[in-house]
Amino acid sequence: MAEKRDMVERDLRVHKKDISYIRYVLEGYEGIAYATTIDPEKSIIKLLIAPDFLDLVDRILADLKHEITYTAIDNGEIG
Repeated sequence: MAEKRDMVERDLRVHKKDISYIRYVLEGYEGIAYATTIDPEKSIIKLLIAPDFLDLVDRILADLKHEITYTAIDNGEIG
């Protein structure tokens, strides 16, 4: 696994009920990305993605759009 500084970060706003589902799906791919909740009140999670798997994670997120609702946000919107 790449060190954190090598990771690609993506922030998502999701429904609270979907946070654990996203984590579960990503954990199933073991090591491609990790999800952590950075603002539980606003339901914002951060994905730390191994650079070699960025395309795969993008495809997984595109597939998840058929099951859950999420919005990609930039760091300026957090806080």
